[in-house]
Formats: sequence, structure tokens, C-alpha cells
Amino acid sequence: MKNHSPISIQRFLKPLYRFFLMDLLVDRQARPVLIYAFVLIAAGAGLFHWIEKWGWLDSVYYTVVTITTIGFGDLTPKTSLGKIVTIFYALNGIALLLMLFDQIRRIRAREYAETSGPIAAQIKKERRSGEA
Repeated sequence: MKNHSPISIQRFLKPLYRFFLMDLLVDRQARPVLIYAFVLIAAGAGLFHWIEKWGWLDSVYYTVVTITTIGFGDLTPKTSLGKIVTIFYALNGIALLLMLFDQIRRIRAREYAETSGPIAAQIKKERRSGEA
């Protein structure tokens, strides 16, 4: 049986950690945006479940498809209130996506700067001199 070092496990888990946006949840500046995304999805699902009488899965599915501007068209609001809510929800979703993308860009750029390029060499040098 092979003994896996913590470093090899971390190399395996880091892409999953980043894929599920866990680094946004850990980052203090990005956390409110990620929480806002979950709240917006939950609130939208609740509204569409109540207004359109859809099941919970259909409501969550519709909110995510609307926020991401995919718009498959398989579910559409039938009531006037549902259509009005969708208009404001979609506009709010676009703003949310832009905020999320900006936070992802900021965190990934910082990670890149810390791990490669001339800035990384300077950071590593400063860390080594701080440890001594």
C-alpha cells in the first residue's frame, strides 16, 4: 500500500477546492458576494415556487439558468407577477455574475502572482528572510 504524503493529497484536492469556489468562501473580501449568490438563488427559488407553483428543483433550476443568462426556455413564468419578478431577478443576476467573476479574477490573479513570475521570486525571498 502506497503512503501518500500530504503534499500529493493537497495537489489533488486544490483543483476541486477551486472548482467548488471554496477559495471564495475562505477569502474575507469575496465571502459576502458568494453568500449573496446563495441567498439570491434561495430567495428566487422560494419566489418562483410560490408564484409559479413549481417544485423546488424546478425553481432552483430556473433561478440558476436565469442568473447565468443561459435561458434554455424549458421553464417560463406563466403569471404576470412571475414575469415581472423574472425581469428584476435577471438584471440582479447579471450584476451578481459580474461581482463573482471579479472576485474569482482577483483571487486567481493573486494566486498566480504568488506562485509564478518575478513577483513570486520576491515573495518567496521575503518569506524566507522572515522565517530566519
